[in-house]
Amino acid sequence: MTAEQRMSMDSSTVLAFDLGAGSGRALVGQLAAGPDGADVLRVKEIRRFANEAVRIGDHLHWDMLRLFQEVKAGIRQAFREGYRPATLGIDTWGVDFGLLDAGGELLGNPYHYRDPQTEGLIGEVIALVGKEELFRQGGLQFMPFNTVYQLYAMRKAGSPKLDAAETLLLTPDLLLYWLTGVKICEFTMATTTQLYHPEEQRWNVELMRRLGIPERIFLPPVPPGTRAGRLRPSVCEELDVPALEAVAVGTHDTESAVAAVPAQEEAFAYIVCGTWSLLGTELKRPLLTAETMELEFSNEGGVGGTYQLLKNIMGLWILQECKREWDEREGAAAYPELVEAARRAEPFRSLIDPDDTRFYAPADMIATIRDYCGQTGQPVPQTRGEIVRCVLESLALRYRQALEQAERLTGQRFSGLHMVGGGIQNELLCQFAADASGRPVWAGPVEASAIGNMLVQLIAAGKCRDLREGRRLVARSFPVKTYEPSNKADWNAAYARYLKLRGSRA
Repeated sequence: MTAEQRMSMDSSTVLAFDLGAGSGRALVGQLAAGPDGADVLRVKEIRRFANEAVRIGDHLHWDMLRLFQEVKAGIRQAFREGYRPATLGIDTWGVDFGLLDAGGELLGNPYHYRDPQTEGLIGEVIALVGKEELFRQGGLQFMPFNTVYQLYAMRKAGSPKLDAAETLLLTPDLLLYWLTGVKICEFTMATTTQLYHPEEQRWNVELMRRLGIPERIFLPPVPPGTRAGRLRPSVCEELDVPALEAVAVGTHDTESAVAAVPAQEEAFAYIVCGTWSLLGTELKRPLLTAETMELEFSNEGGVGGTYQLLKNIMGLWILQECKREWDEREGAAAYPELVEAARRAEPFRSLIDPDDTRFYAPADMIATIRDYCGQTGQPVPQTRGEIVRCVLESLALRYRQALEQAERLTGQRFSGLHMVGGGIQNELLCQFAADASGRPVWAGPVEASAIGNMLVQLIAAGKCRDLREGRRLVARSFPVKTYEPSNKADWNAAYARYLKLRGSRA
């Protein structure tokens, strides 16, 4: 990079890539003076692209090469629109990875976390290690997509890729490597693998050896904000851009989103709302108690030396699949129309347990919802409005249960609930969350993962002092809508029905 190009880059401008399970976005963030003279963060989306799984034979894969092309196109677009970002960061979903050989080449197409290869393996690993020990050493919910089960599945299948692998790179680290040529493992993503020991702050090599997973492929984790190298000369030449620097942000999109929660209180509860709903609270240390395990909470590494005690809830995936099926069978259905139909539908007619495993990856989501309601002695929802209302009310009641469980685990009482992420555009869900929990919900910002990504870049550049200051910046830069609870008696009655349906207690 020439001296002239370096001078033209603006350290107050950053480029964030936020890749979710269904789509990706490239966004530019710029610090600017607000009405009172204090800095605010201006964000503009410059590119959006689909992220679709690819089925090959019996396996489901990510189209990583196309995603890399989209990231490069986003970099080119930023400069074509006249921006001069000094840094870029990438955050993605957790757990998935690519394997590189000794020459740095990708060994096969990375598997999608909904690939069926891990079916039944949680029980096998627990039988080998012990449930309590596995939780104490990994700190995560026992979810079939966790990296440990994917690698164990490959070992059981005799995959030659494991023997040939030199390095494992989790999804955002793989994209950064292709951009810069630098191999790193960022901390927040490392903690999604169930192979990182949260208490001892190291890879769990003993577990790797026990499961036949090669320990040599894991790099030492680096903290969020680590500088991860400049764009390769070949990338700069291809895109006709200067060698801007990559920053390993909180590369797990959940942790980037939590970094952007505009909470001013020390103890707060949040929901990162999208394909998945992640409900939790921020702690200084992981909470690895037996009760945490029994209530199925995870401990994931966060930005700024924090840990997130959180619950993975199935989220809007259920509604997204219903919409996809309606689109294919009956013609396109816009989300606002579906939500309005739900608003008009009869309240509390039918409920589901969103975390029932039958909703994880069914062949027919609408039929699965109807079967569940019929098998549990409830009215079977028929119309779109009835189905959508069933999903949204059930999610809100699940939020209440998880919120109360988080309070029990931490000894905290949360005055309300922060909701961030794309799911907050569903205003009916936000209102239901307030109604079900009996507390206000503060919704915003929508692009939380990208904004948290930007905050870490700005902290790395010295433009923002720390995470606390970053959250103040978010609070004065983006609107937050408050939803007040209502219909307390009706929601309490529905909650009692819901708990009986789950066969559990609050």
